[in-house]
Amino acid sequence: MRNFERLSQEADRAGFRLEVVRGIATWEASPVLRHQRAVVRIVNSVLPLGGDAVSCMCLAATDVQVLFPDGSRKRPDVAVFCGEPEEDTEITLLPEAVIEVLSKDYESKDLVIGVPFYRQVGIKDVIVLDPETGEVKHWQQGQPEKSYTSPTTLSLLCGCSCTV
Repeated sequence: MRNFERLSQEADRAGFRLEVVRGIATWEASPVLRHQRAVVRIVNSVLPLGGDAVSCMCLAATDVQVLFPDGSRKRPDVAVFCGEPEEDTEITLLPEAVIEVLSKDYESKDLVIGVPFYRQVGIKDVIVLDPETGEVKHWQQGQPEKSYTSPTTLSLLCGCSCTV
């Protein structure tokens, strides 16, 4: 773990993000402005759906390191939590939803590696936005893949909504 932390810090200093999924490392250049604007817009849109039985905090975090039970480490563009995750260490609380914003030349990191991984570990809502085309793909637990055009407001299984 310490070796990963050291490598991740060195990657950050060099302008890259490091993730490891099932033992396979992927590197990604730091995102461009279009990507960051989309992330900020999405984070600012995460809200509770309302109603009497709202139990989710709908806490949206950006680019945080999540340590999964199998030892994989990912940094979702947006992770939505119902409870308060760790603040000073890698987060071990699984997000209820994950939203990835595609970056040019790194699409397969999110679509080919990320989406299947998130779904296999039980993330209830996996959403991918292509900011260049405006295409939104949504995989919700127990449902077939759905496609939308951005901007669209989605209801998440945890009781939150977000506009992607």
